[in-house]
Order: sequence, then C-alpha cells, then structure tokens
Amino acid sequence: MPAGDMQKLKTAVRFGADAVYLGTDDFGLRAHAGNFNIDQLREARKITRERNVALYLTLNASLRPAEFAGFENLLEELKSLDLDAYIIADPGVLSTVRSIDPQRALHISTQANNCNPQTAEFWRKNGACRINLARELSLEDIQGFAGRTQAELECFVHGAMCVAHSGRCLLSTALLGRSANRGDCAQPCRWNYALVEETRPGESFAIEEDQRGTYIMNSRDLCLVEQLPELMAAGVDSFKVEGRMKSLYYVATAARVYRNAIDRLYHDPTDIDPLWREELEKVSHRPYDSGFLFGNADAKIHSADTHYIRTHDFVGFVRRNEDQRLWVEGRNRFFLGDELELIGPDMRQEKFQVKEIHTCEGEVVPAGQPNSKLILQLPDWAEDGDLIRLKRSEG
Repeated sequence: MPAGDMQKLKTAVRFGADAVYLGTDDFGLRAHAGNFNIDQLREARKITRERNVALYLTLNASLRPAEFAGFENLLEELKSLDLDAYIIADPGVLSTVRSIDPQRALHISTQANNCNPQTAEFWRKNGACRINLARELSLEDIQGFAGRTQAELECFVHGAMCVAHSGRCLLSTALLGRSANRGDCAQPCRWNYALVEETRPGESFAIEEDQRGTYIMNSRDLCLVEQLPELMAAGVDSFKVEGRMKSLYYVATAARVYRNAIDRLYHDPTDIDPLWREELEKVSHRPYDSGFLFGNADAKIHSADTHYIRTHDFVGFVRRNEDQRLWVEGRNRFFLGDELELIGPDMRQEKFQVKEIHTCEGEVVPAGQPNSKLILQLPDWAEDGDLIRLKRSEG
C-alpha cells in the first residue's frame, strides 16, 4: 500500500497492508507527495517493524551525473534504518546501492518497463530480487514469466494509470519543463484539449463533438480485485496499489478490501464477493477498467472528462485521547440527523445516525466541520483509527 505521509502509513498498516512504500524528498517519482525525512523514516521503520510489515523506499528516478554524490550520502544515512528494500529503476542507481549497501534488497520499479522474463532475469542476475511488471502486460504475457525467471513478480492491481508506456512520458517536460521521470509530473494528459487552426487564432474546435473539448489522453483507473485469482495462478507474488498522493480514506478502503480479498481468494479462488467492488466504488476514482490484462491493445481512455466519480465524503477520523476517550477529528461537513457510516479493518462497517454533536469541551454544535474536534455517539466497536463517511446526496 502507498504511504504518502505518516498518518497514511499508520492507516495502511492498521487496515491490512503486508508492506508499505514511501519516498524521501529526493530521487523518487512523487515530488509532491508527503515525503519522509530521515527522522520520519526512522519512526516509520519502528511502526512497521512492530507490526511485522515490510517498508520499501522509492528511489526510482533517473539520476543525472551531478546527483550521485547526494545520492551516495543519502544511502549512507539510510543504512542504519535497515529498510526492507529500495525500489529502483536506474542501472546506475543499482550499482551505487550495491557498492555502498550491498546487502540491501532491491525491487525494480514498473518505471523500468519490465515486459518479459529475459528482462526480469537480467535485473535478478545484477542483484534485484523483485520485478514490478509493466502495466501494459496481458494476463497471457504474465503467465509467460512462469518458470523462466527466479525473480519475485509484482504487479499493480489498483489506482491511476498513465497514458504513456510504463509512465515514461515527456509531455509534462515539453509543455512545462516539469519532468514526469523525475517525480514532477503536472499531468497534462488530464487537461481539456481543443483544436485551433493556425489562421483562426482564438477559435477552438472540439475534436470529439463535445463543446467542452476533448480528453484524448485521460486514462481510466485500474481495478483488478475480481481478477486476483488469475494473477495468483499466473505466479504473481505481490500486489501493489497506486496512490501516494491519494487520500487517507482511499488508503483505508483499498487496504481493507484487498486484504480481505487476498485472504479469502487464497483459500478459495471462486469466492468473489460483490462487496469488494461496491466498497471500491465508494472512493473517489475515474471509471474503473481492467487495463491491458485481457489483451485489449486499445488505449484505456476516459474521454468524457477528468472528473472523479465521488459518491461518498470522508467526514471524520476516530481518535483516542490520553484518558482513552474516543473523539472524532472532523474532515468534511456533516449535520445533525445525517446517516453516517463507520468503517474499520476486517471489513467492519456500520451505519449510524447523528443524534448529538458536542465539541470536546462539551459545547453542543449543529454540525461537524473540517478540523473540528467532536464527540459523537459511535457504534460500540469503534476504535482509534477508524474512519467515518457520508453518502453524498443524489442531487
């Protein structure tokens, strides 16, 4: 699971992740995520070790010559943290890690465009133990890795997809000077485009009979929860969820669903629960798709617009104070009489009505607001770290 900040890391761990991945301010591919400094990484290492959860650090940017001195200094600082693996994509980064921290496990990022078992074996023979497969592969392609590589196989099963092959895009650099390959993508593939003829400046024409313009590069989101049995049978060892810049609610929902799905399908590959997809529909997302898993080479484009489908709002986060009393940290507005829903790990969830709202100081208030500290009458099983959501009005 992704960990964009410390609270998301704690949530991913609590809601069922076997492993979390995160980044520092440098050398990763999410420059605008809530990245971790060395002290925060040390705390993250402590939290994950106590829960027997693996901690992976993304170092998957393509480095330039002048950056290696700083990278080597970072590796020296990281050694004492004993992280479970680094996620990399650059052969130069691999050789540098091998010279400074030779025992560190290395995972090869999807950014390296891992499309075949020969590539997987190349990386393995040069010191990597796990390969994150290119998202453009079909199920038949993945099955072709069986018996032809000793590397562990990992694939993305959920989250945003990129219009460019394995995320190797130059569009952001060309238009804004912000490199997607160095963690600073402006996502121009999501923008609204129209056609302008050279002799008619200022007069735009919709490319696809839509007066809002066109979204010819806007990809759908990936959701493979119902295809996990096929991926397990194909020999995939690890499932990965995209989203270090996504919300706390997204992290909790995806973690609880995929944890439950993996545990059940491992024992019975036919035990597909419709609730998994229903729950994933309740987080903000673009229309879901199975990507290229079934060999469809057509671009997975959502040409209507770039807006997310959003049926529920994350309105509260359950906390416990020093005297062990539960309170709610407000995240979005809700009112007296609203029907809220509490969600926790292990697919626990329960609806309840807001009958009273008090501040932690005892004042009665008519609504919950963002950043407020509130006391609500919660279901009996509520616990520190649970989340509260509100279904949006149909109107």
